[in-house]
Amino acid sequence: MNFKLVFTSEARGQLAELERTPARAKQFRAVRKTLGLLETNLRHPSLKTHEFHSLRGVADEKVFEAYAENRTPSALRVFWHYGPSKAQITIVAITPHP
Repeated sequence: MNFKLVFTSEARGQLAELERTPARAKQFRAVRKTLGLLETNLRHPSLKTHEFHSLRGVADEKVFEAYAENRTPSALRVFWHYGPSKAQITIVAITPHP
């Protein structure tokens, strides 16, 4: 099943910051790849998607974490939840691993 991505203003800003910072071009490409996989294949093994228990969505949705990077200091993660509509995923944040 394909999903449409919806971004919170925070996540949109974080993605824009990655895009406009030349030193973070590699991270931007990794995040774009992750976002593409979230749209097309949530079960892709490289995402290592799992529920993130320390965070809930605005309407108490379960929030999930997907890997954008692995085995690097402050590896980036994409936090998301299902909705608000069917076949949509809301990207909550794009941040270094907490």
